[in-house]
Amino acid sequence: MEFFRFRRDIPFMRHALVFNVISLVTFVAAVLFLALRGLNLGVDFRGGTVVEVVYEHAVDFGRVRAAIDKLELGEYSAQSFGAANTALIRLPLKAGVSSAQLSDRVMNALKADDPSARQVRVEFVGPQVGKELYENGALALLLVALGIVGYLAMRFEWRFAVAAIIANLHDVVIIMGFFAFFQWEFSLPVLAALLAVLGYSVNESVVVADRIRENFRKMRKASVTTVIDNAITTTMSRTIITHGSTQIMVTAMLVFGGEALHYFALALTIGILFGIYSSVLVMAPLVMWMGVSREDLVKPEKRRDGPAGETIRP
Repeated sequence: MEFFRFRRDIPFMRHALVFNVISLVTFVAAVLFLALRGLNLGVDFRGGTVVEVVYEHAVDFGRVRAAIDKLELGEYSAQSFGAANTALIRLPLKAGVSSAQLSDRVMNALKADDPSARQVRVEFVGPQVGKELYENGALALLLVALGIVGYLAMRFEWRFAVAAIIANLHDVVIIMGFFAFFQWEFSLPVLAALLAVLGYSVNESVVVADRIRENFRKMRKASVTTVIDNAITTTMSRTIITHGSTQIMVTAMLVFGGEALHYFALALTIGILFGIYSSVLVMAPLVMWMGVSREDLVKPEKRRDGPAGETIRP
């Protein structure tokens, strides 16, 4: 189904250098923010105290946060957990304050605001657990990246694998750069969003690469630039519909999902926008500059002579 039709090919490759300079500047800025400011790691990675609280009614998180804010504990998170009357509160480590003392202070504040508040459990997440989560998350990103390279190298050609992984990791670094610049909390849901963006971006890269290979078979006399411009233009309708529909869902999570889904949806939003940019305007030019040709993707036709000297093509 194609709702958006373009009568002429859009000359993307004519402006490939400009697009990649913009991409390089954005990437370098993200790396600088990560190096200078670093990520604002959440309780999952730094360690802290997790308190589960149950009410006799649906949780009013406005009142919960207002009560905890008076304690001046620093950054924390309060989100729904399981049922509408259950809140899960993640508190940061505090020097000289034990996990039991911290949870008692929070529960006293919550009960003073609403006597129906009842503590169900308290758990302490140590820094060592957070370090393991951080290392395992980095390992997961690495394995996903290697899997993407291997898949694209086998299905298409090594140039597509190298270009796609550069473009896709470019998205991940830029998302992390946003989180470093604004000091948004980097938690496990955000890490999950990064992995989702990698898969989402590689799907777009595969669609464009597949159309490029198909065009090399059909447009035998066209130049590489023309082939790539046509491939991107003919997939634009699919890109607009797919990414637009996904972004509508993500926007709903961003607006109505509350604090629990806010940064997850925010990371996905940034990833979707830059994923379109990188898959189309970063990967394709890199493939072109690395010298991809028709012979790399289309096997030459084999000829054999028939009984009457007739040339037969399989």
